[in-house]
Amino acid sequence: MLGMFLLFSFFQAARAADYILGPGDVIKITVYDNDDLLTVARVSDDGYILMPLLGQIKVEGQSVNQSARHIGDLLADGYLVNPQVNIFVQEFRSKKAIALGLVNKPGLIEISGPVTLLELISQAGGLAEDYGETATIKRQGSIPNEVILVDLKKLVEGGDLSQNIAIQGGDTVYVGKAGMCYVTGEVKTPNAYKCSDNISVLKIITLAGGFTGKAAKSKVRVVRKVNGEETLFENVEMDMPLQPDDVIIVPESFF
Repeated sequence: MLGMFLLFSFFQAARAADYILGPGDVIKITVYDNDDLLTVARVSDDGYILMPLLGQIKVEGQSVNQSARHIGDLLADGYLVNPQVNIFVQEFRSKKAIALGLVNKPGLIEISGPVTLLELISQAGGLAEDYGETATIKRQGSIPNEVILVDLKKLVEGGDLSQNIAIQGGDTVYVGKAGMCYVTGEVKTPNAYKCSDNISVLKIITLAGGFTGKAAKSKVRVVRKVNGEETLFENVEMDMPLQPDDVIIVPESFF
């Protein structure tokens, strides 16, 4: 029992450290052995806080750990020797994410603080019957049209917590139905698509809006589960027939 509690506490702390700061968050900043630098501040609408010695500091878009390191670097530049900075989020701003597909209560969900994929699915009423083995998270962040693929079978049945992705405000989570294929990378509309019998790689890419101008068309890869293990097929032909739960990856061309 104690071990379970410690493991839960570890993941709670890890999630808090990875929480992305933004306007409305209230944070407490402490610097070891420098009580005069203790700061409690609300992140402004333009993403800044005010701190003694340093003045205005941009923290929006950084994780708690990244902000602590950034402030430590600023203090080390002419103010303190080896400063040890800690940040604690005292009040989380309200954010929204969307859960769609095979959840019992799809729709817009208000979240506060660090929330994982499983917690978001729970707030959406849990997984519905006939859900597939893969979920997608569409994220509008520093990477345009970023799509994160999650192995739900590993997460739900195998307890693989590496698949329990931290959800950010603005994320759209789609839990596919069994029989879907997933297209990611350099296509115009990365998403999950119905994977009917013997549909080809070319057809599924066409459904995804076609290649972008940066696509490496000759280097398309397919990830497929064979006997429960992931198998990677590289440089596939466009007429290769697909199977349900295949993941089609279109890499970027660097030439």
